Amino acid sequence: MKRKYITFLRIVHAGMVNFLRNATLAIAAMAVMVVTLTIVLFSIVANATFTHTIQQITDKIDISVFLNDNVTPEQKDKLVQGLKALPNVKSLTYLSKDDALRAYASENSGNQSLLAAATIAGNPIPATIRIKPLDLNRLDDIKTYLSKPANKALQTEGSPSYSGDRKKAIDNITHATNILRQVGLIAVAVFSVISALIIFNTIQMAIFNRRDEITIERLLGAGSWFIRGPFVVESIIYGILSAVISLLFINAVFVAASSALQASSLGLLDIAFAHVYFNNHFLVLLLMQVGVGILIGAASSVIATQRYLKFKTK
Repeated sequence: MKRKYITFLRIVHAGMVNFLRNATLAIAAMAVMVVTLTIVLFSIVANATFTHTIQQITDKIDISVFLNDNVTPEQKDKLVQGLKALPNVKSLTYLSKDDALRAYASENSGNQSLLAAATIAGNPIPATIRIKPLDLNRLDDIKTYLSKPANKALQTEGSPSYSGDRKKAIDNITHATNILRQVGLIAVAVFSVISALIIFNTIQMAIFNRRDEITIERLLGAGSWFIRGPFVVESIIYGILSAVISLLFINAVFVAASSALQASSLGLLDIAFAHVYFNNHFLVLLLMQVGVGILIGAASSVIATQRYLKFKTK
């Protein structure tokens, strides 16, 4: 056990020496890995922020179903129970004609002409069912249920309210966020491959520069992992340092955006929430970044050394 421990320490020490010896190559490899890990981190924070933004929008939106005045309590109850049973219905509120009029008055308290017209007309506001959906992307089940002939007959003309320009605007928001998520995933995949290839070539160049040392170690009976280990440690150092730099860079961007630029949002990206999310999940994000960096670096170096040891030193 002591011998294995000493061997491990020698491998780690050799890897650190290799890292310092190949500083120029290390900078090039780390630069691409920093970009990769920054994209990974930004994608995660942006995804959480977009989800939060969409949830805020969803919470402020309801689908209003207006009922005919001749709808019986039994028909209303059956319609309400059917809507509550739909998986995409988060909550549902029923407003009688009197409740709907009071809500209308509250929402239009600043417009006296509308209030006077509603009062003179003898409460023209129909009984209303307000539905809050869970997911704005999955409204078809609610629409299909409300479009059934038996249910459609209970509604006034033009019901439900979620239609036209309002629906188009909300659909555009959700469509845009979905596209941004997909672009983020593609960017992460592309830069991960590029980063792995650059580390792969960097390790191969380091192996080529040390080919005489490796040959001597082979002749002296050194095992494959004793030879391969320092290169793996070197690439792991790439990953750890790149992860830390990436995290510090993203943090600096958030600080500059929220403080120096006095920005609270950038389109759909709520910078204030993103900064809070980043700070609250800092440790988790750090561990994730380090893990991804180590995975990319170690995998690339293992493949590179395996190919060299298999074809060059036998």
